[in-house]
Amino acid sequence: MDNAFRAKAASICDDKIAKKGEGVGLSFYAFFANRNDRPELLFEVAEWWIKTHRLDHFEKAVKIREMLRSGV
Repeated sequence: MDNAFRAKAASICDDKIAKKGEGVGLSFYAFFANRNDRPELLFEVAEWWIKTHRLDHFEKAVKIREMLRSGV
């Protein structure tokens, strides 16, 4: 996952946290538009989320944001 996408995804986490509080959860689908215009990136992020880190479908946005920013 490239740094530009990591920054965008972390920004989306920031937005969700600001709107709903630190307990808000999200899935990796939150990082994409409703239409599948970047399937390769969607699969890359899905693999990072599901296969690499074995995360649940919904995770706390603060946890994901920190993972993205730390480069994990």
